[in-house]
Amino acid sequence: MDVQHFERITAFIEARLTPVFDPADGNDHGWGMDDTSRALRALRNTVLGASAIKGIIAQRATADPKMRGIIDQSLEHNWDVLRGVARQWEDHPDFRREFKRHAWELDELGAAPAAQG
Repeated sequence: MDVQHFERITAFIEARLTPVFDPADGNDHGWGMDDTSRALRALRNTVLGASAIKGIIAQRATADPKMRGIIDQSLEHNWDVLRGVARQWEDHPDFRREFKRHAWELDELGAAPAAQG
């Protein structure tokens, strides 16, 4: 698993969420205290938290085997969170097949971008 996988899926999700937070459309979604705004903020915070993995990946290569297993579990969990969110837009033209894959399948792909679809 590579940081580039996380960067691609996070960029895809952020491209879907960012317009919702734009006050130019006349609503206060994301900024108000209504349930929709709270849910949007919670979703964005979840995505941001799950995508904050650069420090973990940086330690992976030099970690002892026991710690590497813990790091791998953490990366797999965070990937699964992002994968679940991204799949809500599975029919979007920018959705990549790699966003459907499990973490262990990404190791087989390496950092090369997956085919669109």
